[in-house]
Amino acid sequence: MSRGVSAGLRCLGGCHPLCGVGGREVVYTGPWLYCPGGAAAAAGLVYFVNKVKGIRMPLNDDQNSDSDSSRLSESTASSSDSEYSRQSFNSDSSSKPSSPALHLLCVEHQQQLYPWGSPCVLLPFRKSSPPKVITFDELMATTRNLSNWTLAHEIAVNANFCIKHEDYPQNSFAGTVKQIVHKAFWDHLESELNEDPPEYKHAIKLFEEIKEILLSFLTPGANRIHNQICEVLDTDLIRQQAEHNAVDIPGLANYIINTMGKLCAPIRDNDIKQLKATDNIVELLRQIFRVLDLMKMDMANYTIKSLRPYLWHNLVDYERTKFQEILEETPSALNLTTEWIKESIEDELSSISDESSSSPGADSSSKPIISPTLVLNNGYLKLLQWDYCKTFPETLITDEVRLQELREKLNQLKVIACVSLITNNMVGAAIADVPDFADQLKRISFPLLEGMNKKSFDLKEALNAIGVQICSTVNKSLSERGLPTLSEEMQSNLMGQIAHIVEKNNPVCSLIDKRIQLFMRSLLALPSFQKCMPTMPGGLSVIQTEMEFLGSQYASIVNFNKKVYGPFYANILRKLLFPEAAMEKTEAQTSSN
Repeated sequence: MSRGVSAGLRCLGGCHPLCGVGGREVVYTGPWLYCPGGAAAAAGLVYFVNKVKGIRMPLNDDQNSDSDSSRLSESTASSSDSEYSRQSFNSDSSSKPSSPALHLLCVEHQQQLYPWGSPCVLLPFRKSSPPKVITFDELMATTRNLSNWTLAHEIAVNANFCIKHEDYPQNSFAGTVKQIVHKAFWDHLESELNEDPPEYKHAIKLFEEIKEILLSFLTPGANRIHNQICEVLDTDLIRQQAEHNAVDIPGLANYIINTMGKLCAPIRDNDIKQLKATDNIVELLRQIFRVLDLMKMDMANYTIKSLRPYLWHNLVDYERTKFQEILEETPSALNLTTEWIKESIEDELSSISDESSSSPGADSSSKPIISPTLVLNNGYLKLLQWDYCKTFPETLITDEVRLQELREKLNQLKVIACVSLITNNMVGAAIADVPDFADQLKRISFPLLEGMNKKSFDLKEALNAIGVQICSTVNKSLSERGLPTLSEEMQSNLMGQIAHIVEKNNPVCSLIDKRIQLFMRSLLALPSFQKCMPTMPGGLSVIQTEMEFLGSQYASIVNFNKKVYGPFYANILRKLLFPEAAMEKTEAQTSSN
């Protein structure tokens, strides 16, 4: 049974004890999970994170582990605190050699190491809080639940989800190492087969592995081909033949290729033909494994496609159950969600306060009544303007990428709507008789605004280019109709107004943003958005089609999220909006127990 790991540790960067001065927040970095005994193996550890990191598990003994952690602590700690850091990190591993130590960094040092953003979830530690003990088994159980939860959601909601074959970049270090190691293996196999007499030890292992892969492709009822594969690729028989130098490797390879042709998807037919045309036996075996890897990927994608309807039908109950299991193992798994809802409540209270202060006859002494549904919808609207440097609420982590893409597309549409509104106000008469001007405007703007959410994107330069293109289009239209073109002053003013969209408090941009928020708010208030869309606010007609499409995607994400996590939200809202009732309920449950 795994020993417990104390989470109340000292910062690796040499700060004050993390559970001491100031109640400083800490993060799991990486996380670095050290197993001094080297017996544990794990991969793909997932937390509620905005950048997923792997697990680093050095296979070393107890002494090496202690020295490694000491060196790591010395390299990042200040000289005055380095000795204390080593004692703090090594005390548990020295007395309990089999217990893995979780290395932590405070926010300050974590930001120094990760200037591009927080790689993991913040875990608050207070002076009064005792250190939490986490066993390795509990850690792995949480990992499995998180992986299954996110994977099931992605398979069900993303119709394009599939497994793709991706190799290392050709000139990368990992790609070079892989190429060298593989070449060494196949060169060694070739030298063995060219010996006199040939050495078949590694070749037999390859045939054994091929047999297992082929058997994994079979359905439960395929007994005939199962028996045939086991009979032809009988490794015991092949070893006996090897002892007498009677192994027919070309014959075995030919049988394998024919069997692969029967089991593969039609898309792999060309690969099978190429295998049949290969004469060199070592290269043939190498290519057989390459095609088998592709067939395994095809089988996995077929399984995903088959599972998708079943998953979708049962996804609400499945996700809610999985998240409940995560919550039971990690009670802090709703902390970020609670903060997200609390911010929405504060925004709503601030809005009510502003309205009451602007109304002279309003009763300021009465306690404001806030609708839980309104609070939740406001919280969802905040996600469209979310700063993705911040950690996402846990209940929405599975849709974080989709919501971020929606936000980026909405920002693009907002700019196009601003450009359209400015153009219509300044040269409306000149484009009044151009029926497809809105489409022309979008054809001009979309390519120039591609990638506008990247840090390297120069929005002002793109807006200048859009202004030039619009002036050219308007002048061309006026010339075709025999009308005078825009004056230099008018063109300069139009391009200047368009370029000013980039300013932070631009009034046109603020107006369009409010109207987009109004449309999305109206969409969430509808009982069924599939039957009818809310009225499009003024100024958004140029992007109406795109807004309705993005709005339906957004509403689908929100409505599904409400179905899954509604009970969790209800408990949080009850505690925050009606603390007295929640307290009475807790006391009643305590007294009954």
